[in-house]
Amino acid sequence: MVHHMKSKSMEEHRRKSPIKVKVGVITLSDSRYLEDEEKDISGRLIIDSLQDHEVVNYSIIPDDADLLLEEVENLTGEVEDLTGKKADVIITTGGTGIGERDITIETLKKIFDKELDGFGEIFRYETYQELGTGALLTRATAGVYKKTLIISMPGSPNAAKLGLKIILPELGHLVKHLRD
Repeated sequence: MVHHMKSKSMEEHRRKSPIKVKVGVITLSDSRYLEDEEKDISGRLIIDSLQDHEVVNYSIIPDDADLLLEEVENLTGEVEDLTGKKADVIITTGGTGIGERDITIETLKKIFDKELDGFGEIFRYETYQELGTGALLTRATAGVYKKTLIISMPGSPNAAKLGLKIILPELGHLVKHLRD
């Protein structure tokens, strides 16, 4: 039995956190890019889980570093993107494997101002609990770029559910820290 100790200051901080955050969702998939949005199960799952927040952008792009950076710049730039909204948080799904076309993690790590190692560590720990040593193949990360939180997780629906379970309770809290 794991006991989670909660500090009063953390609880107080969480209470004062913004309730609604603006989120951009990016699916990276060579195959999904050529299909319609309905086939992007993980992307839809992420969007559906963000009912308490505001999804300001949703895109499906191929596994391409330049396109990923362009999407990130659109959502973090000084100029607000086409939706007229800048994202507080960007969630990416897909492109995290160890294949040659899997460029998400390397592309994002290069631009992070700060990395949130804990997200990937918890993600892999939880995956290990479920799948055993196959968790070694699991790559997920999170970091900060231009005061925007970027969360990057694998493309499977189970990975999306796990990532959301870890990050959703802290979303407002993390954004509050970025605004201070």
